Amino acid sequence: MNLPIVQNRTDPFLDLIRLLRPGATLWGGLEGWGRWGLSFPNRGEVLFCWIERGECLLTRPHSEPVHLRADDFVLIRSSTPFALASDPTVEPEAIETAIAPAGSAKRRLGQGTEFRVSLVGGRFVFDTANEDLLTGLLPSLVHVAAGDSSSWRVRSLMKLNQTESQQPGAGSQFITTRLMELILVEILRLHPEGVNHGPGGLLAGMDDPVTAQALTAIHGNPSQEWTVSSLAERCGVSRSSFATRFHQVVGTSPIEYLLNWRMAIAKDQLRQGTLSITEIAFLVGFQSSSAFSTAFTRAVGSSPKRFAVLSRGSKPPSDAHRTEVAHRAQPAP
Repeated sequence: MNLPIVQNRTDPFLDLIRLLRPGATLWGGLEGWGRWGLSFPNRGEVLFCWIERGECLLTRPHSEPVHLRADDFVLIRSSTPFALASDPTVEPEAIETAIAPAGSAKRRLGQGTEFRVSLVGGRFVFDTANEDLLTGLLPSLVHVAAGDSSSWRVRSLMKLNQTESQQPGAGSQFITTRLMELILVEILRLHPEGVNHGPGGLLAGMDDPVTAQALTAIHGNPSQEWTVSSLAERCGVSRSSFATRFHQVVGTSPIEYLLNWRMAIAKDQLRQGTLSITEIAFLVGFQSSSAFSTAFTRAVGSSPKRFAVLSRGSKPPSDAHRTEVAHRAQPAP
């Protein structure tokens, strides 16, 4: 069997980041004095907080408080409400009324003259077409402690962020925003101590020598008519052992993963609006627009045309991203 040759080095994780297009929105920061608290509702957002000085508690329902100290970094998915506070019994103020815009002076919270904490934070935003790709990548809480030597890259980026914040110059807000985005990417790919991504998913698959070969092949040429047998041969194992191993490690069958990745590329292209539905169909391995439309509607819950109309209400990606992702999705010659 003649298998396709991927001529360019493929990085499935980079493909994922390109489709997610993470961006950071910064807050103006705050200082806590005496007894203070700040509450965050359940909105499903990915938020981050960096403790500049002092310490505080992060509290969540039905969980033990997490003690945050100077130079700690925390990333949290607000799938449940949580609070930052001086102690667990304080009545917190709502985030909507407490946080000042980025670039303004820090907001002072609490009563009293005893300084407790100075912190900055914000939230990460992702491309709305494929935000569901985050599922399984991030746990509910990532706490990078100041003394965590295993995440020295994250700590280095945080130090650069601190320097830029303390000595701002031309373009400082742009620089600090990009640094926060890099911190997210490092957390996603490096698995700091204490971060359990759980079973399944792309990151788990890339840690396994067999499934990593299959994922690289799929991402390198998503329009290829891959079968379980051809992928197994690519990985140098039997069909049955490959199918079992892929499902155990990645959490889906190889063909289901291939279809999901094709749909992710298709959603991205539909949102951009630079290709016709027929062109997108061929791009992701379908021989007709009708076959693609049927598969897309079954997988996504709406037709390609309707999805394109609804998704273009969001801000479109930059031309650089558009060109880069389209190039990565092209079949190998």
